[in-house]
Amino acid sequence: MEKIVVGTRGSRLALLQAEHIISRLQNIAPATRFYLKEVKTMGDKILHVALSKIGDKGLFVKEIENALLRNEIDIAVHSMKDLPTVLPEGLKIGAIERREDPRDVIISNGRMKLAALPPGANVGTGSLRRVAQLTRFRPDLNFKPVRGNLDTRLRKLKDKEFSALVLAYAGIKRLGLQEEIAEIIPVNICLPAVGQGALGVEMRAGDKAVEELLLHIDDPSTHAAVTAERTFLRRLEGGCQVPSGALGEIIGR
Repeated sequence: MEKIVVGTRGSRLALLQAEHIISRLQNIAPATRFYLKEVKTMGDKILHVALSKIGDKGLFVKEIENALLRNEIDIAVHSMKDLPTVLPEGLKIGAIERREDPRDVIISNGRMKLAALPPGANVGTGSLRRVAQLTRFRPDLNFKPVRGNLDTRLRKLKDKEFSALVLAYAGIKRLGLQEEIAEIIPVNICLPAVGQGALGVEMRAGDKAVEELLLHIDDPSTHAAVTAERTFLRRLEGGCQVPSGALGEIIGR
């Protein structure tokens, strides 16, 4: 292929993730020119309302998928946890890269761990899944919704709007901010979101050249585990309004 246009959200993390995928694909297809195209999604525009009140995961991908269907882009890079379990007709997941650690983390003022946070401390998270599980472990904490990209959330923490934030380890690592982590939360306390930690590449069904290229970066074990998680979530008919978590693991290989 002469060129491939890669669509992504415009946050710093999303751009880093898309550039990472482009770098891998460029090594495989050095003669192909790759272009990055930022697409503004509804989820990026509405930042003052909790996700559970304004819609489903499609808020972060619908405009990107429409761009795919209109042939404005050739592939789209997503965090798999943002991708709805049912894709629009004509689209498919072409690859799921090897997964990063899927667990959640605590980032806090004073580097306090979850168990050490004072009663009544304000903990920022926009996830019903996290609130449901962490309330069981620390019912005395005050969980408050927080939206915006990671830089915005971390700034709110430093401005003392919150005592702590609950975030995905994968995003923190990809931004090179591991030193900010106070604690990685065990999965027996908080199961991760479906697909958390995995990057996926969405494509148009039937585009054989793109499909062949993407196979080179697909990790079969991650693909199988994330597919199982997504099947589980689809069976529950769950989205942002349902506090569900899951973690698929390959055993015996």
